[in-house]
Amino acid sequence: MKLTSWLGKWNNAGLLVLRLAIAVMFIVHGLNKWSMWGMEPSEQLQASMLTIMKILSIAEPLAGLAMIIGYLTPVAAIGLIVEMLGAVNLKVNVLHLRFTEAQSTGWELEFMIIAALVCLLFTGPGRFSIEGRRTTASS
Repeated sequence: MKLTSWLGKWNNAGLLVLRLAIAVMFIVHGLNKWSMWGMEPSEQLQASMLTIMKILSIAEPLAGLAMIIGYLTPVAAIGLIVEMLGAVNLKVNVLHLRFTEAQSTGWELEFMIIAALVCLLFTGPGRFSIEGRRTTASS
């Protein structure tokens, strides 16, 4: 019981680590999409998909920054959940991938990211955030 009690005191640190991990991932992936601003639609990358990628090149880093500072965390989480559901839809219905694949990646990573985002949606960013400091100061 003592160990779980002691670990429970570190909930806010755990939420900070979760927010930072998600932030780094989406910032890097968003910045990698910036090269698509110079691309033209093609048979492999149709105009609608190129437009979506350009939007994500802005939305992903912004959501990542929101996660880092812990501001508008639920809004960022909802946006990223919608994006990840789109990625799962692409993998399942277009690429016909299963949850796990022997020779390539399935959609298990996207599933785990969605779970982490749902966790942040329900718990909030924690005390080590702009939102958390505001809540703590007003108490």
